[in-house]
Amino acid sequence: METGYIHVYTGNGKGKTTAAFGLALRAICAGKTVYVGQFVKSMKYNETRFAYMTDKITIEQFGNGCMLFREASEEDVAKAHEGLERCRQVMDEGKYDIVILDELTIAIHLKLLTTGEVLELLSHKRPETEIVITGRYATQELIDAADLVTEMKEIKHYYTSGVLSRDGIDK
Repeated sequence: METGYIHVYTGNGKGKTTAAFGLALRAICAGKTVYVGQFVKSMKYNETRFAYMTDKITIEQFGNGCMLFREASEEDVAKAHEGLERCRQVMDEGKYDIVILDELTIAIHLKLLTTGEVLELLSHKRPETEIVITGRYATQELIDAADLVTEMKEIKHYYTSGVLSRDGIDK
């Protein structure tokens, strides 16, 4: 039995979810199964189409619309907790080789979940399951719990020049 590790992809740069989906693609090509729980997100980004291409990946979203310009509601908190419980079930079942918890650190940052709740979720990790957590603002406690931490650092981005998200590249 191969050991699974906990990855955290964080930082203010582009590419955290992209890196997680790149790992998912690599894993699927190696015959592994992948579960993705997307926190805070409810829009069908292009990466969600991946689930229609293979039965080796399952993607579920636990968001309640865009939160960029509003305070978190009770419904936002409920959706995040629903996602946490669903991910706990997935981890307990052991059906997936890799579990990606996309934007989980944002759910903590927005106070939809606590770091303690997430650490409790990680206690359900099976020894062979690989866990990938993405999102800005990873807490020190989460970083300490991880086996691999990558910080995406923005040095330059065309968005600052007025270029909006491009289909297939940024969304």
